Amino acid sequence: MEQTSAEEAARWQESRAAPPEPGCARPTLLDISWFTESMAAGHPVPVECRHRLQVTVPRKALPSPVWMPPYACQRPTPLTHHNTSLSEALETLAEAAGFDGSEGRVLAFSRAASMLKALPGPVTVLSQLQGLPHFGEHSCRVVQLFTGIFGVGVRTADQWYREGLRTLDDVREQVQRLTQQQKAGLRYHADLSIPVQRPDAEALQQVVEAAVERALPGATVTLVGGFRRGKLQGHDVDFLITHPQEGQEAGLLSRVVHSLKEQGLVLYYQHRPRHSQEPACPARRNRTTDTLERCFCILRLPSSQGAVVGGTLGPRRPWKAVRVDLVVAPISQFPFALLGWTGSKHFERELRRFSRKERGLWLNSDGLYDPEQEMVVHLATEEDIFRHLGLTYLPPQLRNA
Repeated sequence: MEQTSAEEAARWQESRAAPPEPGCARPTLLDISWFTESMAAGHPVPVECRHRLQVTVPRKALPSPVWMPPYACQRPTPLTHHNTSLSEALETLAEAAGFDGSEGRVLAFSRAASMLKALPGPVTVLSQLQGLPHFGEHSCRVVQLFTGIFGVGVRTADQWYREGLRTLDDVREQVQRLTQQQKAGLRYHADLSIPVQRPDAEALQQVVEAAVERALPGATVTLVGGFRRGKLQGHDVDFLITHPQEGQEAGLLSRVVHSLKEQGLVLYYQHRPRHSQEPACPARRNRTTDTLERCFCILRLPSSQGAVVGGTLGPRRPWKAVRVDLVVAPISQFPFALLGWTGSKHFERELRRFSRKERGLWLNSDGLYDPEQEMVVHLATEEDIFRHLGLTYLPPQLRNA
């Protein structure tokens, strides 16, 4: 039975062989290599381990073919992976659960999707998921349902839909209900609904760097978010700003925004000042959100090619609107802010959960706090944070959980 698998040979043997007599062992299944070696030797050669066919004994709960750590911060998650259609299907369900206010189902689906992204190969049968962390009966049923669907993608949820509206015309008819931020989002909806490409993000970085240099020479600007993780496009662009001298960053953000406004580049902005002057304060309360000073903006990005307004039939203009987040962190908090603002969202959630449950430490984008020692942990780099938590360092491109 050359070219026959061990499982097929075992099934053939069971279908044809009589049960072994009491005290007699079942005949051993051997690879054809034993036969060819015996023929060459002129006599039966001793049976070695390499000659025996390795038969997988089926069980009710088949063990996972690979061992996966339970926390996303413990496993590499590349941007491009083997199970896109399945992970996107689960992320769609997580998003839908979020609209229903079911946080438990959001986490369950998100964790299952994250696990799929980290698998070293494609899932071809449902039994491969058994034994993996975060894959309960419900998630397995969902994966089984979506396995046969071609090109399942994540449907972007619309803010207006969450308010009970269904079309942009519905929103325009009730503009008095909208905040200034929502009005700006509606005004530039055509541009903001188009993903920002990496060249646009890099062009914006040059604009922001120039404004920061004018406001405070020596300050640095880092492109964070999905673009730092290697993404080629995103819905907005995030920049983290700091200065190597502690305290010099105070008041910097207002000066940067003023510089951008003078150039006519600011279409809308909303400034959120620093919540607390004490960096460790939010960590002591185990908050997941940071207190960093930030500014949500819609910036005008000049484009030599022009941009289309109102669809393909609209007029062309030499700029497009782009959502931008400007975040300022003191240098003492910079590594934590860099880690937190790089993402992904689920990776950061899992990293905080690991810190809290496995190390007894409270982590967010402000810093790391040890509640037992009642002290802030001062670290200089992302690598130091991973090392302090006892984790293998994962570069940004492997944090796409």
